[in-house]
Amino acid sequence: MLKLNKTEWVPPSFILNGVPGLEDVHIWISFPFCSMYVVAMAGNCGLLYLIYCEDSLHKPMYYFLAMLSLTDLVICSSTVPKALSIFWFHLKKIGFDRCLIQMFFVHTFTGMESGVLMLMALDRYVAICYPLRYSTILTNPVIAKAGLSTFLRGVLLIIPFPFLIKRLPYCKGNVIPHTYCDHMSVAKLSCGNTKVNAIYGLIVALLIGGFDILCITISYTMILRAVVSLSSAEARRKAFSTCTAHICAIVFSYSPAFFSFFSHRFGAHTVPPSCHIIMANIYLLLPPTMNPVVYGVKTKQIRDCVLGILSGSKNTKSQSI
Repeated sequence: MLKLNKTEWVPPSFILNGVPGLEDVHIWISFPFCSMYVVAMAGNCGLLYLIYCEDSLHKPMYYFLAMLSLTDLVICSSTVPKALSIFWFHLKKIGFDRCLIQMFFVHTFTGMESGVLMLMALDRYVAICYPLRYSTILTNPVIAKAGLSTFLRGVLLIIPFPFLIKRLPYCKGNVIPHTYCDHMSVAKLSCGNTKVNAIYGLIVALLIGGFDILCITISYTMILRAVVSLSSAEARRKAFSTCTAHICAIVFSYSPAFFSFFSHRFGAHTVPPSCHIIMANIYLLLPPTMNPVVYGVKTKQIRDCVLGILSGSKNTKSQSI
């Protein structure tokens, strides 16, 4: 029993090792991380400001976009500052409880991002298939309840993760080969049975990702049927153009997620660990960076609001001169 107590322990802190195998180039890796973080913060804060200030954007589609921006801000702020502190200042230590809190936030809000993308697909379905009833179906209370339900789903499904980690004994050191605390990366340091962690993690992925992808697929199948049935080619083009930004957001969100998921399960021995870590970070950073850019470029109302603000500021400057 004495030997067991010496070898099995709960570490007071973990060491986040960054990108394994690429420690010598951490400073260079930090530049794209920092650039994407700045773009993500500026873009999503700008979107939230626009949606709050512009009455023309007080519509269901933009309320869901505001939810997506808030979610992206939390995801970025939960992971990137710590990653940059590792790359720039070698501050690799993170307390056990802080690690669990970071894990909870990362997994909860990545699950919420998936849920918001699903809600946005349903929004496009209602807008295209039931345009006359759009404002009566998607009222403000309905939108608020949908957003709250998505958030609570993430919280309730992810909250067991910290408890599953806390119950494990640890005897394989405290060095995590990652830039942030991921559920299974922490569990792999345990000398106990992590089968429950792995099975529950897979169940959560299916309940969140699988359900959301199914709803998105059904929504776009119905949208495609409705668009194809339109008699005018211009009407078909206009209807489908309203979905372009959302389709781009889905691609940016799910592509790195699928790569990480399948490479971990089927390419664990062929894909280098550094590639796993970089793709995991791209999964968290790419959607927050690209979503504001895509919606700003592809959505006419947002583009017009930005141009209006810029032209207004130019007019103010010229009048003051």
